[in-house]
Amino acid sequence: MTRGDVVVCGAAETDEIGVLPGHSTIRLHVEGARNAVADAGLRMSDIDGIASVSAPGPVTVAHALGIQPRWIDGTGVGGTSFLLHVRHAVEAIRAGHATTVLVTHGESGKSRVGAARGAFPASSPNGQFEVPYGVTGPPSMFTIPLLRYMKEFGLTAEQLASVAVAQRQWAARNPRARYRDPITVEDVLASRMISYPLHLLECCLVTDGGGALVITSAERARDLPQPPVHILGTGETFESPLISQMADFTTSAAFRRSSADAFAEAGITHGDVDHLMIYDAFAHVPVYGLEDMGFLPRGEAGAFIAEGRTAPGGELPLNTNGGGLSYTHTGMYGMFLVQESVRQLRGQAAAQVPGVEVSVALGNGGMFMAAGTLVLSNHT
Repeated sequence: MTRGDVVVCGAAETDEIGVLPGHSTIRLHVEGARNAVADAGLRMSDIDGIASVSAPGPVTVAHALGIQPRWIDGTGVGGTSFLLHVRHAVEAIRAGHATTVLVTHGESGKSRVGAARGAFPASSPNGQFEVPYGVTGPPSMFTIPLLRYMKEFGLTAEQLASVAVAQRQWAARNPRARYRDPITVEDVLASRMISYPLHLLECCLVTDGGGALVITSAERARDLPQPPVHILGTGETFESPLISQMADFTTSAAFRRSSADAFAEAGITHGDVDHLMIYDAFAHVPVYGLEDMGFLPRGEAGAFIAEGRTAPGGELPLNTNGGGLSYTHTGMYGMFLVQESVRQLRGQAAAQVPGVEVSVALGNGGMFMAAGTLVLSNHT
């Protein structure tokens, strides 16, 4: 094994993202897949590995694409699943189980065309131990750790709102972003309260869309048209399926462990990172990510973001597509993290950051349930 010997050679989203009532879930998978394979300069018949999340799942997607891969992965741990798929694809290619892996995502999160039901079964741990007490969905789940963090570290409402403001500044530069109009901290705090202390503009969008990635060996990619994006390091882990069972509400053990593994495998330090994508289902998740990944000491990320240091012109560009708060959020957002990292490393992003050589993507699955981390670069 050599560092960076497996690469992303194709990456593309669906033709449109947003509100697409004419697109079923499977159509979104297929459209994103075809776009990514075309982006890689390949044919669908070149694909011999596939990964996707259930409903519809990799077998159904492969059938719709008219291919019969010899390697499949249906790992499903929420929005970070696609980062885990990339990790698994790297190992499959190194082991000789596949040569070219397609990772697909499609989700009718807004229009709900062919979408799966998301309620917790009564027999599930959530259904037994959290739902009866009113903890029924992402806003009510995510506020539990947030309130503890605010109490212990003094994160202010204004600092929390500044996360949404910074990401809207990036979204303003991205023609595909769902929301691009400038907002202020005052605008965020004046928006409708959803679940205390989260206001509407501190909660992710609900959209339709999808995308796909094509993974192959660096050797194979030499003949392909796009600049290869080398996968230098990966990590995956989980903490608990229940938000109430986090060991410490002020930090994500899954964020810490997956990122430490990815950084160690890549052989990089925080100072090597030029660009960062952190899953932002809600405004506080990037705060946790910056600290749990080790970029900042505990309790300092809120002020760091409020000072504009992750916004355009800041020293640590974060969520440069506008993130789940302003760009798009279909329900499982991880695919879009990786898409933006790839674009930045290719020099093809709408809000391009100069000189990006190393990009890190941190995905969240469930409500701090699981995490995946990728360290990507345009060189080995």
